[in-house]
Amino acid sequence: LTSIHIAQHNTIMSSCSAQSSIKFAIIVFSILCITSFVFFVESSMIGITSPATCHDYNTPEWSWGKLTNTPIHGRLSLANLPTPIHKCPINIGYNDKLNTLFIKRDDMTAGVELGGNKIRKLEFLLADALQKRHDCVVTIGGEQSNHCRATAAAARMVGLEPHLILRARRDKVEDNVKLGYTGNLLFDRMVGATIHTCTPGEYGRFGSHALLDTVCNELRMKGKNPYPIPVGGSNAIGSWGYIEAVNELKEQLEAAQQDIDHIVFACGSGGTAAGITIGVALAFANSSVSLPCVHAVGVCDDPDYFYEEIYDIGRDMGLFVDIVKSDALEQVKDWVTVYQGRGKGYAVSTAEELTFCRRFSVDTGVVLDPVYSGKALYHFLTHVVGSNGNKFKEGSSILFWHTGGSLGLYDKGDDMLDDLLTCSPLNRMDLYGKQK
Repeated sequence: LTSIHIAQHNTIMSSCSAQSSIKFAIIVFSILCITSFVFFVESSMIGITSPATCHDYNTPEWSWGKLTNTPIHGRLSLANLPTPIHKCPINIGYNDKLNTLFIKRDDMTAGVELGGNKIRKLEFLLADALQKRHDCVVTIGGEQSNHCRATAAAARMVGLEPHLILRARRDKVEDNVKLGYTGNLLFDRMVGATIHTCTPGEYGRFGSHALLDTVCNELRMKGKNPYPIPVGGSNAIGSWGYIEAVNELKEQLEAAQQDIDHIVFACGSGGTAAGITIGVALAFANSSVSLPCVHAVGVCDDPDYFYEEIYDIGRDMGLFVDIVKSDALEQVKDWVTVYQGRGKGYAVSTAEELTFCRRFSVDTGVVLDPVYSGKALYHFLTHVVGSNGNKFKEGSSILFWHTGGSLGLYDKGDDMLDDLLTCSPLNRMDLYGKQK
């Protein structure tokens, strides 16, 4: 009888132990499920953030100890990065020495309202503005400024009020209707930017910094706290956008094990030029791919102006602190060659330049703008390569850094009309047999 009681007792204990194990397993499983769900939710929330969220920025390792003035307020995440590199058809016939043309598609950084090179700079500039508790931004440019359009749209995305100083003809500066609503101006108006106007003469007489100060002071008197952004977003903070862009390019080329002989881009205000020039010199010094030659085509000012601008921005980023200015300028000239490519003037297009833009679109499917990318690439391929035979050997590969700006084409539609109609004929379909 005792042995029976012991067996029953053991059976009961085994049953309890099994039930406890099952309960324990259920509890552990439940905890794991809850933990996984919370992790999933948190991961999802991390991936979807407000455009106004400032993220920590880790500078590229190759810049350590060289660019000491780093963006302490981080950056926003507004652009779609990395932008792709596209290889164009080889036999496009622009120059016999051109073997391969690659295009770094910074015209694809974002949607229509933000696209182009400026958004890379604005990620750093607007992060700085938000962290310093500014409530509005003021910037300046031409009436079809890509930078002003991108700044206005990005400012609205992060909750800042945009103010634009636009340089326009005298017959437009006091007439809001005559100022227009084409191209970039249309998007300026769509996001409700306040537009302040000046003539080209006033712009030259007072200078962009004084004009920015004037509007900022007016806003301060109204209780606002404005954040001034220079022409093109070109200063030490903004140029970090293209330091990071060079790091992006380096990683792409190394992953593909693709050497590039030459990098070419349009130069308008100097910030993109500073970032690319300094970035390439530092980043490719110890890379598994070759160090490319850097070429900037100025679409407005003279080359000496851009050399000075690259030096000034580089110094403000912490570079050139241990050498005299003359030596630093020589260093800049070793890193980049700047060519004069403005033609008839800033934003003034020749028939040849517009035809080149149209032809390039047909040959490659890539649209160039008439003010920056189209003018620069036209001048580079038709004038620079041919007249500098010692720099461009047979079979050279060229990467053109497309900085966007296609909205500027809307302002050139009438000038391109005859060429466009010839290139793109109309064919009325004969659906009723009337043409037989």
